[in-house]
Amino acid sequence: MKRPGSMSFRRITATKSNQVSFNTPIKCFLFEHGAFLSICINKYLFPVKALSKVYRAKYVQQLRESGIDDKVILESLFQKQWVVYCKRPFGGPQQVIEYLGRYTHKVAISNHRLEQVTARDVTFRYKDYKDAGASKRMTLSNGEFVRRFAQHILPQRFVRIRHYGILSSAWKRGKLQAVQKALKVVRREPIVKTLPRRCPCCETGTLITITVFSQRGPPKQYLGEKRSVPAA
Repeated sequence: MKRPGSMSFRRITATKSNQVSFNTPIKCFLFEHGAFLSICINKYLFPVKALSKVYRAKYVQQLRESGIDDKVILESLFQKQWVVYCKRPFGGPQQVIEYLGRYTHKVAISNHRLEQVTARDVTFRYKDYKDAGASKRMTLSNGEFVRRFAQHILPQRFVRIRHYGILSSAWKRGKLQAVQKALKVVRREPIVKTLPRRCPCCETGTLITITVFSQRGPPKQYLGEKRSVPAA
């Protein structure tokens, strides 16, 4: 039976690579709060094996509609089993955030992996997952290293992270509050950020509170000298 509601997911194009080779996987993260109210009770959405087959068919269909009509390539896609991982994170939301951070704001290779850079070649560290994750070194010529690195540079105006469903900007304005209400999510009041006080004279310096006077006459130590009160 087809479930009612709307799904939401986040798609991330990763450009980080272990050996700086051409490897740009697309990572999609599905969120169960996409208005599937029955999930809160049954803890079930759909079978993973069926999801793999449907995802493969939909993907190939989009390739055909985009103009790709190479039968050899399209048929080879159906000869391989597509793996769609669909499970809750074992470590909780914090683990997912740390995992995403390694892909959303990093390039093909980070500086700490570079061992040596000369006028002819570049040596860097990498993990060989075929050898139980052993740390190894690879040396490439400058031209080959630049060629591999350039493959991870995204085209102009290409959006690395896209949001779909109720996570998109258009849906978020009108339907996010309805979903939160249906799932009985306790909304937190937004934190109002206050700007630092500026000096009224130079309008650039920041005012820092040193002393706060109470609602009475100032103490003598702040006057410097005792004031005489004129006689009436």
